[in-house]
Amino acid sequence: MNKKRTIAALAAVTVYMGATAAMKAMIKPHKRAVKPYFSSRSPYIFAHRGGMQLAPENTMAAFKEAKAFQVDGFEIDIRLTQDGEIVVFHDAYVDRVSDGSGKVSELTLEALRSLDAGYHFKDVYGNHSFRGHHDAKIVTLKDLIEAFPGMRINIDIKDAPDTTAGRRVPSQLYQLIDALDAFDHVLVTSFYAEQVQRFKHYAQDRVATGASQTEAAKAFLLFKLGLGQLYQPAIDTFQLPVHYSGIRLDNPRFISYLQRYNIAVGYWVINTIDEMDDLLTKGAHTIVTDRPDLAYHLVQEKYRK
Repeated sequence: MNKKRTIAALAAVTVYMGATAAMKAMIKPHKRAVKPYFSSRSPYIFAHRGGMQLAPENTMAAFKEAKAFQVDGFEIDIRLTQDGEIVVFHDAYVDRVSDGSGKVSELTLEALRSLDAGYHFKDVYGNHSFRGHHDAKIVTLKDLIEAFPGMRINIDIKDAPDTTAGRRVPSQLYQLIDALDAFDHVLVTSFYAEQVQRFKHYAQDRVATGASQTEAAKAFLLFKLGLGQLYQPAIDTFQLPVHYSGIRLDNPRFISYLQRYNIAVGYWVINTIDEMDDLLTKGAHTIVTDRPDLAYHLVQEKYRK
């Protein structure tokens, strides 16, 4: 009886392996067409929230500082205000970074503009050097795009899909991109897969998009199981932490696997020259950093001579 069961089990495994091999042979990797956003020479250096260790995050003060270090783009977050304006802001509440309090979605743009977004920021010397600074203010996405024409902007939708703001923001974001003709200069991402899908419903693949956590997990699992050929991407970039729950995500083979699909692989948040250099050596396309000053020296000395 045991022998029969063993033979049956081996037969089942053989059939499964054969079917899997046949499926892999039939399904060809679907390469993404490279969008204009990713058409320039890599590596890309993106200032995380404008470079939040150099100036108050997501403010014009930070974006101007980052531009001085010749970054390739800004990595930002967006939320919808009470009166339907898209602002560049990370947290659900304003308390951590400003002299005010309250939820972004429950405050008007006028109220948000009145806040000092540099109030809590401390520079490398421990000083509140941006308190009261005219550029340490909450800005709209429209302000940012118009202030830096042609600059790549990586937009992360923060409002959850089951909130009022979250239900409204994907369509309003697309309308703004359309109105400003910024299709080639923005990348839209979100930790929420539903938000990426909602935006893509309007954009119809005209705008570069990034993988949600769910999408990234699916691709990594298929890769680890040896079934990578079954993955059919519908996005243009993966932006990953170096490790997640004890799992390293900077494996050169994983990076190479994604590159075969024309997927640009980026890592966040990388704040030392050694780690930046290690990731770029492994094949990373994009480095998202709080320290665009350090990235500038590395790239100029080694990657853009």
